[in-house]
Amino acid sequence: MVSLIVTAKLNDVDPQAWRADVFARLPNLPVRRMPDVLPWNWRRVDRARVAVSEHEVTTDAIARLKITLDDVEPVVSRRIEVPLSIRLDRLHQVLQIVVRWTDSHLYEFRFRGIGFGIPDPDWGIGDGPIEARKTTLLAVIEDTSAKSFKYLYDFGGGWERAIKIEKIQPAAFGLTYPRLLAATGRCPPEDVGGPWGYKEMLEAFADPHRERHGEMHDWLGSDFDPNAPIDTSAIDSNLLTLDKRWARRPSRKP
Repeated sequence: MVSLIVTAKLNDVDPQAWRADVFARLPNLPVRRMPDVLPWNWRRVDRARVAVSEHEVTTDAIARLKITLDDVEPVVSRRIEVPLSIRLDRLHQVLQIVVRWTDSHLYEFRFRGIGFGIPDPDWGIGDGPIEARKTTLLAVIEDTSAKSFKYLYDFGGGWERAIKIEKIQPAAFGLTYPRLLAATGRCPPEDVGGPWGYKEMLEAFADPHRERHGEMHDWLGSDFDPNAPIDTSAIDSNLLTLDKRWARRPSRKP
């Protein structure tokens, strides 16, 4: 510890602030995150906390996120606002709703190479993603200083969404969160084989000479249009239901 305090001073880090922060975080810090609290890395994490605080973060702060589906044309994007304190497993539920998927596959968030998802009990300690339900968006932003991150879904299909943190601000009075701000492009159906399978599907759908043209029309419906306006009313309703469910408190046993 003495040598680390000396190293902190050499890296222009306040030893007392560093030691207090490290002792506070160690009980819940995963093994893979230990390098983050070393003096030469701690300044970056600390600056991230300052950056978040500059947005006047309060307990009801919200984050505006822009979500774009990678490697897909036409463009599929969503813009949403969520509580900054949202757990990552709940953010996953929000994303499933706004893209109209069915939550039928595994997922993982990746912040600067660090994964959060559903741990596999068959993996060894330190392998696989950190449990998403045990951390929040705010905590990860503070720890990684990430301004964007990835959302992976259906590892066999290979869907990836780039998520940019556009703004952090106080929640607006009278609004409920999470909420959808904008939606562009119809999301591909699940189990189509990822971006490349979807590309082949659209090509077969549009070309009556393709062998699978009829099959694609049966699957998608003859009126399928990837550029059709998004019906946001169902999304809004499902997000409101989600908010109400999270707001419920379990009844106490007598």
